Amino acid sequence: MRNKKNILFATIALTLISGFTYVISQTKPTTEPKIIQDTVKNVKPTIIPLPDSIFTDKGLKLRPYKKNAHASYYADRFNGKRTANGSRFNNNSYTAAHKKLPFGTRVKVTNEANGKFVIVKITDRGPFVKTREIDLSKRAFMDISKNKGAGAMKVTIETIIE
Repeated sequence: MRNKKNILFATIALTLISGFTYVISQTKPTTEPKIIQDTVKNVKPTIIPLPDSIFTDKGLKLRPYKKNAHASYYADRFNGKRTANGSRFNNNSYTAAHKKLPFGTRVKVTNEANGKFVIVKITDRGPFVKTREIDLSKRAFMDISKNKGAGAMKVTIETIIE
């Protein structure tokens, strides 16, 4: 009989302990879990729209004129001859010839192959070849040329606004 009392007592004790453990596991913890802040901020960059007609490059106000234009350079035989605006042509200066742009217009000419550019002044009319858009002095052409043996290249032409 004593054995039965011990077994009964152990069973009741076990039931009470398991019930107590179940109740403890179902209650909320006394300390709240720490919320870890995300270190990466989801901030969108501010985009400022620029006008389509005017771009700035190192303080210059530029207006796009033509992309994929063909440029060439003056032959040496024109060195020292008069240009259409009356000045003498010099192959070592930064000048150019264009069919339509007014004399004295400053133009930024960028080589599309390598990104190099020069600023030249329009002093003459030409080139008188249909496929060419601008004739540069030899010095200006060689400054932006990728291949020094080339005679023509594709450029982007932008006029400088004063």
